[in-house]
This record gives sequence, structure tokens and C-alpha cells, in this order.
Amino acid sequence: MSDVLHRRQRQQDRPPAATDPMFDDDLDIDSMSDAGAPPEPSIDLNLDFEDELLDAASLEAREAEYRQRQAQRRANTGSAPAPATPDALVDPAGPPPEPTETADADLAEQPAAAELGLAQAQAGAAERTALQPWHQPDEGQAPAEDAGGEVAEAPSVAVDHAAPAPDLGAGTAPGQQIAAEGDMPAAMAGVPAAAADTPEAGVIAYLRSHGKLSDGDLARARKLADDGAEPLRTMLVRLGLVSDRDMAAAYAAVLDLDLIAAEDYPDAPVAEDELSLRFLKDVRMVPLREHADALELAVADPVDDSAVRAVEMAAGRPARLRVGLPTEIEAALERLYETPEPAEADADMDADLGNFSEEDIEHLRDLASEAPVIRLVNQIMQRAVESRASDVHIEPFADELKVRYRIDGILKETESPPVRSTAAVISRIKIMAKLNIAERRLPQDGRIPLRIQGKELDLRVSTVPTMFGESVVMRLLDKESVRFDFDALGFDGPPRERVLEILEQPYGIFLVTGPTGSGKSTTLYTALSRLNTEARKIITVEDPVEYQVAGINQIPVKASIGMTFAHALRAIVRQDPDVIMVGEMRDLETARIAVQSALTGHVVLSTLHTNDAASGVTRLLDMGVEDYLLTSTINGILAQRLVRRLCPDCREPFRPRPEMAARFLSLPGVDESDLMLYHPRGCDACQGSGYRGRLVIAEVLVMTDRIRQAVLNHATATEVQRIAIEQDMLTMYQDGLRKAAAGHTTVEEVLRVASVADD
Repeated sequence: MSDVLHRRQRQQDRPPAATDPMFDDDLDIDSMSDAGAPPEPSIDLNLDFEDELLDAASLEAREAEYRQRQAQRRANTGSAPAPATPDALVDPAGPPPEPTETADADLAEQPAAAELGLAQAQAGAAERTALQPWHQPDEGQAPAEDAGGEVAEAPSVAVDHAAPAPDLGAGTAPGQQIAAEGDMPAAMAGVPAAAADTPEAGVIAYLRSHGKLSDGDLARARKLADDGAEPLRTMLVRLGLVSDRDMAAAYAAVLDLDLIAAEDYPDAPVAEDELSLRFLKDVRMVPLREHADALELAVADPVDDSAVRAVEMAAGRPARLRVGLPTEIEAALERLYETPEPAEADADMDADLGNFSEEDIEHLRDLASEAPVIRLVNQIMQRAVESRASDVHIEPFADELKVRYRIDGILKETESPPVRSTAAVISRIKIMAKLNIAERRLPQDGRIPLRIQGKELDLRVSTVPTMFGESVVMRLLDKESVRFDFDALGFDGPPRERVLEILEQPYGIFLVTGPTGSGKSTTLYTALSRLNTEARKIITVEDPVEYQVAGINQIPVKASIGMTFAHALRAIVRQDPDVIMVGEMRDLETARIAVQSALTGHVVLSTLHTNDAASGVTRLLDMGVEDYLLTSTINGILAQRLVRRLCPDCREPFRPRPEMAARFLSLPGVDESDLMLYHPRGCDACQGSGYRGRLVIAEVLVMTDRIRQAVLNHATATEVQRIAIEQDMLTMYQDGLRKAAAGHTTVEEVLRVASVADD
């Protein structure tokens, strides 16, 4: 009892504002019963204008006026209702305004402000109900009645028919809110109900339903879009979560527009006097054709109708929209409307870069983080992806900074950046690859994980000091588009059969030889993918790890801490592996450990740098590996090259001359009597080169008893090659001729990478 008295005394000592039982942590049932309920506030707002504000006749007049304006606006523009204005529709059945603590004298002086605030609050509620296009009454359903008992006409709302409307049931009233996300269509899951009818929401739903956008990427982009000032659709492309082509396809499908190609752009400017170049570049739009009643436009963002309305006002006629890729629109604008002088571009870049000393590392670091340099480096990488380049070469010289792309194995030079940007561009790439920008005397290697146009890329960066700066080479590895399949690589016929026969051996060494850039690593990954089963444990040692393969233990080489090929091999043989892949046999120690692993029952895969298959044996002998160990462990050697694949859209057939046709005699799978070859012509699909992609030509040497005896006798590579040909081995040259006869490549390509002496 004393405790209760103490609590009551504390309650009496508290100020009045704190006596509310909801905020008293110490109050028990006894004290609650004694305290009593607090008195309700009695506030007289004394609103002299209340009768006029809620007058039914005034409300009906405003409602009719609002509907008339909205109907006229939709008839003119065909768009959804605009946001409500202060004198918009006010629902008389809505809840009355809550009383406020404002003094009577202040309200008497400002009645108009109070009326405006009440009208805005109720108009906002009416607008949120009206802007639900999916919640219209079904046919035959009676419309809702207003407070006065009269039937209220539901406001007409423009509906985006690209997204299907859910079935709300027979008893659903107009304006009813969607209760849960599950009530929406499956493609619209995750889209707010209030915005599910917008074209942007339809585009996002299309991307998700077609597997072009994941939930995690959408959530990340939505958060950034909410924090910034850009629309969600723009943020998705800017972050590289969705490619320009996928976004354009979504626009075309959702808005029922045509997606145009690069050849559909005009050869001369259209409506040049009516539309300025600066405006067209800002809105990313190109006039295509002029008609008597309309102007045809290619737009990158058809959802942004403000730019379209501006064009219609300037041209004095309606616009017909087509969807174009942003890169193609920018290229068309540059081709049609401007031809910048190289000197002017250099001057602009010089002005952005300013004067600096290359020895000032901090200034160079800041400069590499500035917008002009970032934009230039991003443009170089973007063009590399668009042109299907496998490597990017950035080479500084005394009077120029040369940029070249290796496309289908051939280097092609592109427009060079200003020479003054050399240090800044190279520093920017080194920062992205987490290299030391202060070290310019030694070579460095790094990696850049990148996402461009919705593709996950891994860039291997190598820098080498030269007389005029550091030469940078970036190799682009597309993790998503690579296919570890022998058929996709171009293996067919006898070479494919021999490779599969070697991989079926329970132990031994399989070597892949060829120069740098001949696809050796991809072939090894394809072989590993075939061997990768639940019953096998596979461990690889690579420098560096190019592709991550599920189910395979991959170890990167780190020579700086002593983790070399030989050191790693000593450790992994104690890991009980079934298959071991060594990235490259570079020295005698690595080769001997690999041979010992093969002798103890492991399958070993590795690479060598030799010109043909027979030279692989002599190369290991030159390293110091004993001949009897080689003959006991090597199962086969594959030598390969990459040739450009003919573009199937524009290749042209022709009949070869007799002397050319004689080279195809006795080739398996080739009919000499009806021989047809092809040569490249060039089209837009292959960027005018006549080639698109690459494929393998190969020769496979199987270690037979005759070849083992020749190796023990230390025979030359030429002698080993001759014995292999006598045992039905096709040379790379012959395999290339087979693929030329099949229409996959040309004889010129085969002669570019393979020697006729191999025949």
C-alpha cells in the first residue's frame, strides 16, 4: 500500500502534460482507476466561412468544372490526368478537416489561407483515388454513390494497356486500393500500386519478366534513383544493369513502337531549320522523315513525352515515334549535323586538362578522377564492347596517343585522344585496376571488374614502360557470352574425335599448344567442363584465373609471395585431386611435378608455347624432362589457331580455279566435284569486315607406339610430324581447308595463321 501511495504522490507532483496514462511507465491498475480520464480539449475554431466551403451547390459546380477540364486535356494530349490544383474536385463525403490549435483571431484575419489548405488536402485525397486505372468498376456493376445519395460519375482515366489489369472481383468498389503486392500481375511484382500503370513501370516489368533485370539490381537502382534526380529507367542504364539494346527493346514492346536499325537513319538532316542540334543532343532524338501530317522521330527515351511535345510545338505537327539506340542516335547526330575538327577537340581537352606536371602524383590522381578523363576512358571501353574487341591497346608516342582494338584477331586503329591526355588516361586505368600510379619504371598487372551494357566483364590490365610513357593492354573477358563447348569453338570431324578420345584416358598429360591469343585457355576450360562431374575433384593453378567455373577449385598464382606453379603443384597433389590443370609449363620444375602427378594416376592438363603439336615433345625435352617420362605420361598434344568466321549474312560463293581445287583433294568430308568456296563482302552486321567471330583450326597428335619410339630416339619435330601424318593426323592447314570448303572461313584466313608446309 505504501508503494501505491508513493506512486500517486509522484503522479500528483508531475506537470499536467505528463499525466496521460499512456506515457506513465510506473502507473498500475489502481493508479489508473484513481487518475481518471483527461478532459477532452474544447476548441472553438469559429470558422465563419465553413458554410460557404461545404456548400453543396459550390461543390457540384467545382466538380463539373474539374471534369470538363480533365476531359478536354485528355482529348488534346491523350495522357493521364494532371495533378490536382487547389480548386480541384472536393469530395463532400470525405472526412472533415481535423481541428487545429490556431487562435480565432488569426483565422479571422486569414480565411482564404485556411480554405486553400483544406481544399488542397481533400483534393489530394480525391486525386490519389482517381489515379487508380485498374480499380474501375466492372461492366454491370453499379457505381458508388456520393454522400448526397446521387450517383457520382467516376472520372475517366487513361490506362496503359501494355500491362494487364488484375481481376478485382465483382464486389470491388471504384477507387479501392490494392491490398497487397500479390494482387498485381506477376510481371508487375515489386512495382508500387500507385505507379503500376505508368509506362516506366511497364518497361521495368517487361525487363524482369524477360530475365533482363534481377530483383537485387532493381532494388539498388531504385534506391539510387530515389536519392538522386534521375528516373529509375535512366539509372538502370547508367549503372550498366540493363543494356541500351535491352532497354530499347522494352520500350518498343511496352509502348508498341518500332525499333529501328542503324541503316534506317537518314542520309541528310531533316527539319534542320526547326530543331537545333543542341536540343536534339540533349533529348537524344533524331528526325527521320517529314510527312504532310506528321514528323517521324527516333527517340532514345519515348517515356519522356515533354521533349516530344516540345518538338510538336516547334514543328507545328504531331510526331510519330520510333525507338533507337542511344549510341546510334548520337552517331547519327554527329554524322548529320556536325563534323568537329581534330584541332578543336584537342583544344577542348587541353582546356579541361589544364597545365600539370606528370611528377605531381597527387595532382595526377585528382586529374584522373575528373569528369573529362573518366568520360574519355569510359568511351574507350564502351566502344570496345560495341565493336566486339578482345583487346584494347593504348600506346603512347611522341606526338600521339594511339588506341587500337583487336577485333576478331586483327588490330584496328580508332580515333586517337589528345596527346596531352596520355598521363591522365593511363593513370585513370591504373586506378581502376588498383595499380600503383607512382610506379612507372616496372611492368604491372591488374584486373578491372566492369559492367557495361548489362554485361559482366573482367578486364585484365597489363602495363609496360616505354620511352614516351606506359603502354597499356586490356583484355576483355565476357563471363556471360563465353560457351565452353567444343562444337561452338569449331571442333568437328577427326580433330574433335581425337580430343575426346584423349580426355577419356584415366591418367596422363594432355597438352594444348599455340601462340598467345590462340584460344588455349578456352579450350582447356572446355575440356575441364566436360570432365567436371560429381565423381571427380578438379584443381587448377592459373596465372591469372580467367573464368570462374562452378565445382572446380581454382588457385591463382602469386609470385610476389612465393605462390608459383611449382609451389602450388606440390600442395595440390596432397589434396587428393582427380584432375589437375596447370595454366602453363614455364620451367623444368613445373614440368617435372606435372609428369610425376601423371605417373601417380592423375589427369593433367596444361599449355605450351609452340608452333605445332610435334614441337611440344621437343620443347619438353629441351627443358630437361627425361624422354622415358614423356613417353610414359603424354597422351596427346593439341595445336590450334583461331581464324575469322565468315559473316553468314553477306558471304558470297564462288567456284575455285582447278589449281586451288587441287588443294582439297582427299580431305575428309569434302566433295571435290562440287566444291564451292566463299569470300567476304561486308555488311552492317559485321561492321563491313565480312567476318564475325572466330573458330578453331587444330591438329591433334596422339602418342602412339611409333611416336614413342621416335621420341626415345630423340627424333626431330619434323620427323615426329611426318609419322603423325602417316597415322592419319590432319594438320592445321588441312583442317582449315575443310572449314573453308564448309563455308565457315576463307582460304586467305587459313593461310594467314597456318603454313602450307604443314601439308
